[in-house]
Amino acid sequence: MGKASSGDTLTKLALIGNFLPRQCGLATFTTDVYDALRDRYPDIQVDVYAMDDHPGRYDYPAAVTAAIPQDDLSSYIDTARRIDASGAQAIWVQHEYGIYGGPAGEHLLALLDRTTLPVIVTLHTVLEKPSADERRVLEGLLRRSARIIVMAERGREILQRVYGASPRQIVMIPHGVPDRELIEPELLKPRFGWQEREVVLTFGLLAPNKGIETIIEAMPAVIANHPRALYVVLGATHPNLVAQQGERYRDSLKALAVEHGVADNVAFIDGFVEHDELIEYLQAADIYATPYLNPAQITSGTLSYAIGVGKAVVSTPYVHATEILADGHGVLVDFRDSAAFAREINRLLSNERDRKSLSARAYARGRTMIWSRLAEATVAETLLALQSKPRRLAKARSVKPLSPDLSAVERMSDATGMLQHSIFSIPDRRHGYCIDDNARALMLMSAMPDLDPVQRDKWTTIYASFIQYAWNPDTRRFRNFMNFDRTWCEDAGSEDSNGRTLWALGITARDAADQKHRDWAVALFDSTASMGLELGSLRAQAFAMLGAAAMLEVKPGHELARSILQRFPDDHLALLASARRPEWKWFEIVLAYDNARLPEALLRVGQALGRRDLIECGIETLGWIVDKQTSPEGRFRAVGTESFHKPYAEPLQFDQQPLEAQATVEACIAAFDATGDQRWVKEAERAYGWYLGVNDLDLPLATVADGGCFDGLMPNGLNRNQGAESILALQLATCAISGLSKSAQGVAGADRVVA
Repeated sequence: MGKASSGDTLTKLALIGNFLPRQCGLATFTTDVYDALRDRYPDIQVDVYAMDDHPGRYDYPAAVTAAIPQDDLSSYIDTARRIDASGAQAIWVQHEYGIYGGPAGEHLLALLDRTTLPVIVTLHTVLEKPSADERRVLEGLLRRSARIIVMAERGREILQRVYGASPRQIVMIPHGVPDRELIEPELLKPRFGWQEREVVLTFGLLAPNKGIETIIEAMPAVIANHPRALYVVLGATHPNLVAQQGERYRDSLKALAVEHGVADNVAFIDGFVEHDELIEYLQAADIYATPYLNPAQITSGTLSYAIGVGKAVVSTPYVHATEILADGHGVLVDFRDSAAFAREINRLLSNERDRKSLSARAYARGRTMIWSRLAEATVAETLLALQSKPRRLAKARSVKPLSPDLSAVERMSDATGMLQHSIFSIPDRRHGYCIDDNARALMLMSAMPDLDPVQRDKWTTIYASFIQYAWNPDTRRFRNFMNFDRTWCEDAGSEDSNGRTLWALGITARDAADQKHRDWAVALFDSTASMGLELGSLRAQAFAMLGAAAMLEVKPGHELARSILQRFPDDHLALLASARRPEWKWFEIVLAYDNARLPEALLRVGQALGRRDLIECGIETLGWIVDKQTSPEGRFRAVGTESFHKPYAEPLQFDQQPLEAQATVEACIAAFDATGDQRWVKEAERAYGWYLGVNDLDLPLATVADGGCFDGLMPNGLNRNQGAESILALQLATCAISGLSKSAQGVAGADRVVA
């Protein structure tokens, strides 16, 4: 079992790449890696996730835990969730361009960005001149990976020079090779009918970049000295090439052999041979040739295998060959230089002592590259990555609420209203404003204690003015999105934005510090709230009910507010009954955003109308969603946005957004107000702690110095932008939790309706 000096142990690993019976070099590599890990570390469970270019075509072995359809983005996201749930401690990715979906394989990033596990990536290609997409994807891998494995030192140099990779992140581990004895070719030649033949072998998937023409054109000069010489081209045509043009390329090579009069001295073996048979083919050859045409080729599994069994190699000087054959471990000749290939092949076939000496040196180098060595080196790096991963706190620490702070809200606001988005902490004017954020900001002006009256008046008026201007009497709806130049983007905003605006008007009518703002809010509510009766969105209805409940506290006889409160609750109960399953106590068959607002609305309406059934339902459904928002360690875990709209699915962990913690805090306060149960004080405090670092990553989202809040918790860290929604969520939650602390201390609950 893999162990680190600190006592850490690796027991389960997720391995992603191609896998046999898919026919390609990467599938062979990943399968060999799997076998090496199982042989060297039998106590480590290795789950294989095979990339699948033709779903349903391959009969994968039991080693494959799941296949990932190459072009199906949702499958990558589902796989991230599956890996996290499996108990895997790390992910080892075999990366090659062309096997992952999306531009330059960016779908892989979608998987890796949705798990917190350490990632180790083996790069099978490192491009010195990448396209824009190729650079973006590789830089994404560099950001996400704990370790990057290259199989040649040139790969390390390119990563640092071209991509700015940290040298501490990069590890060179040579391509693995089979553990075989060094044997004389003559012992195996009869198996293939090669008795008394001098055999030069090239193997691998057939494609134009392999340079086979170079050796065919060299064969007349070889045959002149060694009439019995045989050049064997072993391997099936690359599947992608077959799909495009059939066997046209193979046929052209055969025609070239006929043209040069060497058809009897060139043998094409068309097939994807099994591992053990492949090794025997290699061992039966006298010389291995790699006439590849791409100077930048940084990895060649075929060359590594040839070295591993001790072949005398003649090769073009591509990157991997120059490194592995350095210091007299092989022979290098120029690209497309048929005469040089003929000269060196003739020399080695004519001088048995030189050929055997070169073979022995190659075999000695190969002994340092056997698969067990690769497995040991990779497991060691994985353990180091595990050791460097931040430790989780054993218990959720207690948190002290922050003091409300308007600084970041003011930073995001101007004379028009509050801007939507930011780049880091800098307002991004390109996205303008929205009524959602200005409605929230208006509610904050009523909630924030100890605010300078002049400051409160200024911002309350600005946010109220935005809402007033947003009302469109022609459509009887509030507009939502406004450009920075104060032009509207639509005639009517979403239902949710309209419901939230009614909510803000009700809160302002009840809680605004100045009578003038309360009067304005009542008047605008009276003239607009009838549209709330027409809302069809579940959350829009909940928002409207929250506003109507607040309005009813101001004016107990307010008929329009009462009509809204009476219009929707029974529909919500019916939806709950329809969607309910033994394990699913929710109003919809999916989860979405602002989930806790649904039970909160029932609780507030239940109190306003004196309906115990609504309070009981609110408590039950809030308890259910709170359980779904609890990590195994007992921390608040906001329902990740990737969970949205997946029928009856358990929540995904990321990305987690500040809005969910605020909604949970305020819903738990509603539950405490309705029942007096101290459980809801603790649940509210737990949700609030998420902002301060009691979360899955132990990272605070609140920036204490200026009242700001980062936009989300991602698998690999924080979304460091600070938009209006996030800042307002923190400040509203801070105001709410501060008020709850005072309320809970005074406690009795005698005047509460108890469920």
